Amino acid sequence: MVFEKVQAILAEQFDVEEDKIVEDTNLQDDLGADSLDVVDLLMSIEDEFEIEIPDDEIENLKTVGALVSYIEANS
Repeated sequence: MVFEKVQAILAEQFDVEEDKIVEDTNLQDDLGADSLDVVDLLMSIEDEFEIEIPDDEIENLKTVGALVSYIEANS
């Protein structure tokens, strides 16, 4: 369920098809996210899952799988 929600958010924000987003998808390399895109994405994630992602964690969240794991561990 977490993965599907993250997939939907990413698909909408980066205008890609949901089925193209897998756990190995790299936010910067595969989706072309720049630092502003990452901030926007994380704000959407924080709102959707009612969590707060500390700035020092952001650099560890490079893939969709890492993001999903973080959400599952902290929500």
